[in-house]
Amino acid sequence: MSAQLPHVLVVDDDDRIRDLLSKFLTKNGFMVAVASDAADARTKMATLEFDIIILDLMMPGETGLEFAEDLRRRSQVPILMLTAMGEPEDRIDGLERGADDYLAKPFEPRELLLRINNILRRSPVPGQPVEDIALGEVLFKPGREELSRDGQPIRLTDVETSLLSALARRSGEILSREELIELTGASGGGRAIDVQVTRLRRKIEQDPKLPRYLQTVRGKGYVLRPD
Repeated sequence: MSAQLPHVLVVDDDDRIRDLLSKFLTKNGFMVAVASDAADARTKMATLEFDIIILDLMMPGETGLEFAEDLRRRSQVPILMLTAMGEPEDRIDGLERGADDYLAKPFEPRELLLRINNILRRSPVPGQPVEDIALGEVLFKPGREELSRDGQPIRLTDVETSLLSALARRSGEILSREELIELTGASGGGRAIDVQVTRLRRKIEQDPKLPRYLQTVRGKGYVLRPD
């Protein structure tokens, strides 16, 4: 894979969409591979490394939602989901299943390009996984999305996993509530982020009321400061 050009996999059963996206993205500085369904995508991913997947929601056989959910168990490759289903419930469902962003059809190609570049900017460099995060007796493994204390697993909800992963990828950096909403797809606004932070502190802090690792920066947001 080229060190300069991001590699995109377009997964869509519509020949016209695949051709349009392939030409547009190639013209805008991407390497592009295409797949007509989830099985075809798996074949491509078995031999090639991709920086981002553009995934159609409605496909015959295994749907985009099912593929995204399965893929997220094994990989952290970013997923941008495309769909004609643009209701808020559909968007939330896609984000909960593992998509990093969601764009409704028909879409403006320039907006797609912006969303791809935004995702790539906040994603780890391929081949350079985020290191394990030590939080006292607690250890978080971002690559596996596993949290443990002294070797004993600690269960995380999907939202808690997304939140801790976002903070871990940018540890030491203050993230606003708005940024965390964008990174996690959390619904409910800033208050929902506050609630999830409180719940997460109960699992990683020795004293959740006096947090050492997941800190509040007044007026700015939250920051994860590992050992």
